[in-house]
Amino acid sequence: MKGKAVWIIGIVAAVLLIGTMAVAKQEYPSKPFEFIAPAGPGGGWDTTIRMVARVLQEEKLVPVPMPVVNKPGGGGGVALAYLQQRKGDPYTVAVYSPPLLLINLTGQTKLSFKDTTPIAMLISDYGAFAVPKNSPYKTINDVMNALKKDPKSVKIGGLSSPGSMDHVQFLIVAKAAGVKDLAQIPYIAFQEGQHLAALLGGHIDLLSTGLAEVQGPMLSGDIRVLALSRPEPYADGPFKEVPTLRQAGINAEFINWRGLFGPPEMPDYAVKYLEEKLAQMEKTKLWDEVCRTNGWDKSFMPSSDFKAFLARTNDEYKEVLKAIGFYKGE
Repeated sequence: MKGKAVWIIGIVAAVLLIGTMAVAKQEYPSKPFEFIAPAGPGGGWDTTIRMVARVLQEEKLVPVPMPVVNKPGGGGGVALAYLQQRKGDPYTVAVYSPPLLLINLTGQTKLSFKDTTPIAMLISDYGAFAVPKNSPYKTINDVMNALKKDPKSVKIGGLSSPGSMDHVQFLIVAKAAGVKDLAQIPYIAFQEGQHLAALLGGHIDLLSTGLAEVQGPMLSGDIRVLALSRPEPYADGPFKEVPTLRQAGINAEFINWRGLFGPPEMPDYAVKYLEEKLAQMEKTKLWDEVCRTNGWDKSFMPSSDFKAFLARTNDEYKEVLKAIGFYKGE
């Protein structure tokens, strides 16, 4: 009799749980989201997720608030650890890009993209290589020629940690240009807000970063952008006069994809809802305008395709890191 009672209680609990989940699904979303930028204000991650929140709100695609919280640190590792604390939560959403893979492959964290729930890929952004306006380096090939003579002669700076995106994108270019002894090239990582001061103050010779970080100072004339990592040149917009690496004769590119991720075990109904809303957002004129202003290419990819893309890309990065001695995996 006692066993039967326990069985009945178990059945009742299961029914109640299913009922609760069904109600949650039906009413979703019923409270504000927490949108996370894994870095400080003003950078690519911060700009992307704030623009997503803005368009979803202004186009009335999502009826609840989407405040953005900055959780900088560890090249995105602090926010990735935070996602683990939010396991199964349907209201926590973070933006990520290549560092999500790189900080795992370089041994900075044991967590990887497999410890998240990919929701959708949104855009492709690109790397930029900038120098002060009075720099002796007039082209990206001037920089590469100097490094070929002495790999220690040019100090490179970026916002990511050594072995992560800003560093790796420059090393990929240097390798393609024929620079040897890549590990000897000085690289200094800066926090948000310090990188431009370091470049303008002469503490570094070249800044390897994203388009969002250089657009303002480029337009004001404080810096010159020598090259972009985009496969094709821009036909219009603020970067239309900047050559691509291929135009400079360097057979290289680096695509800084960006997408949204939930915590591990995010409910399927939440992923489907957000995936659908982001697909609708991608078709709006406002999102077209945001992408054009920021120099982003629209690259929407639904959750299942995004997961496959991440697995392939992770393998590609692994090979690149092995080639330059930064892979710290098994």
